[in-house]
Amino acid sequence: MGTIVSLYSKKEKEIYRFLNSYNNKEATNNKKILEWKKEFLNPIEASDIIGVFIDNNEKYDINMWVSLDKDFFINVTDHNADKIIRYLFERYPY
Repeated sequence: MGTIVSLYSKKEKEIYRFLNSYNNKEATNNKKILEWKKEFLNPIEASDIIGVFIDNNEKYDINMWVSLDKDFFINVTDHNADKIIRYLFERYPY
């Protein structure tokens, strides 16, 4: 199992806007989605989207959750994002 990143929003088009600004290849064609999930087989790759989310979280009404272990999700916030990214690099050194 890889690392799962989940995005949730109560506002239509928020996730669509975020994904388009993050990286066009991650974007969805559905502008009205309220939930988005992606599994990163290389957990280090999840650090990119976590960093972009935290750097831009004031622009979007989105919540991010990350699962590093089966059925255990962590809410990504301003207070723990740096620790989560550091943990990814410590747990999965390449």
